[in-house]
Formats: sequence, C-alpha cells, structure tokens
Amino acid sequence: MSSCSTSYARRRRRQRPSCRPPSCHRPTCIGTLATSYRPDVVFQVGGDKFPAHRCVLAARSPVFNAEFFGTMQESTTTTSSVIHVDDIVAPVFRALLCFLYTDSLPETRKEDEVAMYQHLLVAADRYSVERLKLICEDKLSKNIDVPRVAIILTLAEQHNCIVLKKLCLDFLSAPANLKAVMATDGFKHLSTSCPSIKKDLDAMLAS
Repeated sequence: MSSCSTSYARRRRRQRPSCRPPSCHRPTCIGTLATSYRPDVVFQVGGDKFPAHRCVLAARSPVFNAEFFGTMQESTTTTSSVIHVDDIVAPVFRALLCFLYTDSLPETRKEDEVAMYQHLLVAADRYSVERLKLICEDKLSKNIDVPRVAIILTLAEQHNCIVLKKLCLDFLSAPANLKAVMATDGFKHLSTSCPSIKKDLDAMLAS
C-alpha cells in the first residue's frame, strides 16, 4: 500500500461520520401496532404499492409528521389514502419503510449495496430520518475510492454531510487520486452539479 493510501486510511478511521445515535425505537411496539391496526395510507411508487400507517411514519419522521398532521396536511397529496411518490424508486422506498418500522434495513446484494446507500442517503435527508442518514454516511465512508468518490462527494455536498465531504476531500488531496478521479464520469457529474467543489479541486491540482 502506498504512503498516501496508508495516510488516508488512518485519517479516515479517525474522522468517520459521527457515531450512529443509539436506537430509541421499539420494533416490538411498532410490530404490534402494525398487526393490530389496518394501514390507513398507501404509497404508489412506480408499479408498486406500499400500505403503511400514518402514525408510525409520523413518529419516525418529522417530515411525515408535518405532512400528515401538521401545517402541510391540507395538501390533497397527503390527505388522500393513496400518495404517489415519483422521485424514489420502489426498492429504495421499500428499504426506507423497513427502517421506519424495524430500525433495520433489508438485505441487499453485495454488488448493489453502495448504490442503495447512495439512494437511501437522499431519501433519509428528504424525510429527515437522521439515524438512517448517519448509517448511510458511515457505509459510504468505507467505500471511498477512485470510481466512487466523485459521486459520494456530490451527495455529501448536496445533503450537508460535513464529515463525509471532508473524507472525500482528504482522499482527493493525493495528486494521483485526484488525477485519476478527473477521468471518471462521476467527476463530470460533480463538475456540473457542484461547480464550487470543482473550482476547489482545480485549485488543489494546480498547487
């Protein structure tokens, strides 16, 4: 292993995303509720339907709470018994619901894990599920490499993941890593999505 890689690995161990908050969830209580009461809302995600309980989702997500019982509840989108979700694919929404009900995630094929955690990070941020967001950050921090770092950095910047962003920038501080990453499709996406980050990386390369 090169000295740059060794140094980065040491820094990454020290600067991993904040420890996951301990679960205050009671899966058995949620399970009892889920089996005792009929679902009162259905999410239509593509061709899939997901029955759910508004009170469970509201208890786990401040965004769902606001949509169902707060200032946003007047919208026909959230008062309807069927809610259409257009910007999350079904497998990711299924995993999100699984986490909200059980505080755990379903098994994912090894080759699909990183992509799943990338999408779940976006969903967790959208619905303010902070524990899930930290879990996703932690998983992604362990998969920072040349092919993936630009996409992970883009997500970190867009969803305010400060520690994850720093870990990506630490990896890119090695000139060899930065040059290799600049040739990837992920870097092209980063350049258009986060021009300020692109500018900083250009300056880093020139220094």
